[in-house]
Amino acid sequence: MATLTFPRLPAPLAARWQAWWSARHPRSDTLVLTQRNVYILPTRAGWMYAVTLAVLLLASINYQLGLGYLLTFLLAGSGIVSMHVTHATLRGLELHLRAPSPVHAGDAAVLEVVLASASARWRHGIGLALRDGARAWVWADVPPGGQASAQLAWRAPRRGRLPLPGVRIETRFPLGLFRAWSEWRPASDLLAYPRTEQPAAPLPPGRAQGSGQASLRSTEGGEFEGVRAFRRGDPLKLVVWKKAARALDSGGELIARDTRSSARSELWLDWSATGALPPEERLSRLAAWVIAAERAGLAWGLALPGIELAPAHGEQQRRTALETLALWVP
Repeated sequence: MATLTFPRLPAPLAARWQAWWSARHPRSDTLVLTQRNVYILPTRAGWMYAVTLAVLLLASINYQLGLGYLLTFLLAGSGIVSMHVTHATLRGLELHLRAPSPVHAGDAAVLEVVLASASARWRHGIGLALRDGARAWVWADVPPGGQASAQLAWRAPRRGRLPLPGVRIETRFPLGLFRAWSEWRPASDLLAYPRTEQPAAPLPPGRAQGSGQASLRSTEGGEFEGVRAFRRGDPLKLVVWKKAARALDSGGELIARDTRSSARSELWLDWSATGALPPEERLSRLAAWVIAAERAGLAWGLALPGIELAPAHGEQQRRTALETLALWVP
């Protein structure tokens, strides 16, 4: 079966059309739907409904059917009321975007949209979808004078700060004869961290500080062997629980991390330690090391060409390092 294709607009006309469309729909994290930005057209079922009404009208005229006139105009009035209700379902609705949390490239980011209504009636059958090619609709009903939220998933294609895709809002309530819709271009962006290397390479060895000769050695799993026998009074957070079961089964002692050894050493996640990999793969390895070092509870620093992050640990250190990796330009 042949498909119907439409010719593309010439470049000057396409540029003018895009400029007009962008001016009519400026980027904003809040959108109020009004007469100016809500559009409405009949659906396929609506066109069939109109054809049916035309046939009924012609039959009533031809055969002088009074009840035919009554049925025709009753159905036509219902269609007109349906058009009004469909448009009013979106008109006056407010949409607010909650900024998405950072994710790693390739992972799905959640865009939460809050729909608020100040009217004293329900708004049913409101669908939202991203304009990114793979359109998956999320449907919501907004209560009178209340709010409803819808969550849209978008996969970050690469690292860095990425503009969010446009959102389409649509409804066909109540009869499906008309489709009212609008377009929304959010102003926020998404921070995408580098992909994490899978499987992650072992953490690099620590650097000795000053005159201290001790260094931290990494195991195949990427954890440090700066350990000692557990002593009475040591906090439980120092216990190496992965080795505790094996030690107890063999009648041995609990193992604890040696904080004095780690104090004489520094763990640096260095660009030069990632090997002769392409730049994006080296960033992926560094991102995996950041996560592994935080999970191990270690203090660590990050070194990139032209950038150095002092050794520390904690959530703020992890976020700063991953943001640095996301925005770094080789």
